[in-house]
Amino acid sequence: MKVLITPDSFKGSLSAMDVATSIETGLKKVDGNLETMVLPMADGGEGTLHSLITATNGKIVYVDVLDPLGREINGHYGIMGDNRTAVIELAVASGLPLLKKSELKPTETSTYGTGQLIKHALDNGIDSFIICLGGSATNDGGTGILKALGFRFFDKEGQELPEGVLSLKKLACIDDKNVSASTKNAKFQMACDVRNPLIGKNGATRVFGPQKGATPEAIEELEQALTVFADVVYQQTGWQIHDYKGAGAAGGVAGGLLPFLNAKLKPGVDLVMEVLSLPKLIDSHEFDLVITGEGRLDMQTEFGKVVAGITRLCNPRGIPVIAVCGQVDADGTMIDRLGLTAAFSITNGPMDLDEAMLHTSKLLSSKSEQILRLFLARSQMGKKIQH
Repeated sequence: MKVLITPDSFKGSLSAMDVATSIETGLKKVDGNLETMVLPMADGGEGTLHSLITATNGKIVYVDVLDPLGREINGHYGIMGDNRTAVIELAVASGLPLLKKSELKPTETSTYGTGQLIKHALDNGIDSFIICLGGSATNDGGTGILKALGFRFFDKEGQELPEGVLSLKKLACIDDKNVSASTKNAKFQMACDVRNPLIGKNGATRVFGPQKGATPEAIEELEQALTVFADVVYQQTGWQIHDYKGAGAAGGVAGGLLPFLNAKLKPGVDLVMEVLSLPKLIDSHEFDLVITGEGRLDMQTEFGKVVAGITRLCNPRGIPVIAVCGQVDADGTMIDRLGLTAAFSITNGPMDLDEAMLHTSKLLSSKSEQILRLFLARSQMGKKIQH
């Protein structure tokens, strides 16, 4: 019997690899000779870097960069096993976790540090990038990244604009003369699970600005600045990022990188599955069962999460998929829509979240053991019925 174990991380508790190995431990308690394959998954958000690096036997590179407020920190990025693809998580150098609540100032924060990570990788021969857009503390349209890569921003008098996204209200020209050939020739893919445009009531500023600390007054100023930015982008490149679906991701980072880095936007889980060649892997192995999972199975699962991506691959191939999750907030109708055979919560009795997170590995192993016992019993019943 062959089992593919391919879960997402349980955020705040275990990495995707730790979740997968905990599941594997439980399965092996039932059958030590069970043939298992462990493949940590991710949906393009935080944790994707480590999942891709682990899955491809890559490495982590540490670099001193600037945080969203311009303070020096030790950042990092991953290089996948092919030694030519870097995985950059926006949250590492430009993320909300880097700031205290009192420091959330999207009129001042910048993605420059993320640009420094990209530049370091380019300078070391990397020519392909996967940019994970989740968790940003910024609303600068990706201009910080572009500045770190050599793009310059001028007003109508030919003066270079000062730092700060609000200076974009005076933007007249974006210059790329100092941008290296390696930057222009590199391949950039962005993992993105939102459809928000850059500008407007559903845009980056009005939807995501408040959670990054934007006051009503700041929202209006940021909207003005990004509108001017989008106008100049259109004049120079023909890209109309104002209402482009997904351009508002990560405070407009997607909107800035699409035209200037010739970047591509892809749903996060689809991008990860493609990079890991998961469809080909499943086709080349005769798996009898796939076990996946995530911290919480709920309505959001259907919109680009790992469990939904796995079932989308396995259902047409007739492979049963079981989800093991920290919490399951889904009825049978939703389980059927997802294409799951079944979904299980790891909790084995009344317990609060802190207690569950403290014992996640043990709970995963225990639940997985019982799942395999049940699956094997079902298989035996099927054989008896055939006879």
